[in-house]
Amino acid sequence: MHPTESSNVQGGHVQARPTITAPLTYSGSLDSFNYTDLTPVIGREYTDVQIAQVLHAQERDRLIRDIAITVSQRGVVFFRDQDVTHLQMKEFCERLSTLAGCPTSSSLHIHPLTEQGSELGDQISVISSAKQKKGGGLTHQLSDTSRFASVGWHADITFEPVPSDYAMLKIHTLPPLGGGDTLWASGYEIYDRLSVAMAAFLEGLTATHDASFFHDEAARLGNPLREGVRGSPLNQGSSLKAVHPVIRTNPVTGWKSVFVNKGFTKRINGVTKDESDILLNYLFNLVTQNHDAQVRFRWSKNDLAVWDNRSNWHCATYDYDETRVGDRVCSLGEAPYLDLDSKSRRQWLSE
Repeated sequence: MHPTESSNVQGGHVQARPTITAPLTYSGSLDSFNYTDLTPVIGREYTDVQIAQVLHAQERDRLIRDIAITVSQRGVVFFRDQDVTHLQMKEFCERLSTLAGCPTSSSLHIHPLTEQGSELGDQISVISSAKQKKGGGLTHQLSDTSRFASVGWHADITFEPVPSDYAMLKIHTLPPLGGGDTLWASGYEIYDRLSVAMAAFLEGLTATHDASFFHDEAARLGNPLREGVRGSPLNQGSSLKAVHPVIRTNPVTGWKSVFVNKGFTKRINGVTKDESDILLNYLFNLVTQNHDAQVRFRWSKNDLAVWDNRSNWHCATYDYDETRVGDRVCSLGEAPYLDLDSKSRRQWLSE
């Protein structure tokens, strides 16, 4: 039986179901490479893997599938000093998602703010500090509503009915005086820090994710919002809103994760506004105030990060004035769902 056809599954969508029916099993193809787990719960770094070479390897699909499994288990994986083109990034991200069981209707995401006719292609988002400043920015230095760096914690494009499974970012231009680190936090670990009663309560709730502010951002940038199909037939139009389970299951691992974020989640449904604010603030605090659920990465030129947006958050550090630029690709996964029979990370490790 497909996981989203079970009576114990909440959420999901018939047009965006994963093609796998059980968690994937790691085959061991990456064991010969040098790696370091950066913390006990999140982050792994490879120093001798080149993504471009993986794409031409004899065991390409086995290697990429094992990378997908590793990313989904470790949350985020870093590959140092990558000689990889934009086309290779897109090819790798699409294969990563497909081999990990994304729905047949899902492909690479086109961000609503992507400029029409971009020379890098619709599926590449340029992450540029200069562009952010031009558009009003999301940096805490420029914000007129917050001076907390933690305001930037988010998972990518959760405002879409079919949000991202994997994302990859290559930073090629760094501030010469340093700065610009990125932090990631584990949604698995945050779920495991909930009490049994709180977890059971949250598993019955959904939340509204909203990126309506992108309309103002598009106006400031002088670009029309992309309202056509954005990588999935379910992702189109101008509303930029979606309803997702507060707790979701990652089909690659079978583990439960908290799935709300500061960037886009505006309201927990089925409770009062006051109750929603209290619950969201508590969950956000679990992310921002538990540094032992986080990993911080200091970029070097041409480093590349790949992460699983279903089970992680990330936050850039805006502690620099110089230019910082990178290129990001996001693949689309399944419509988020919760399988009540799925396990937490700690449960899986203890068995």
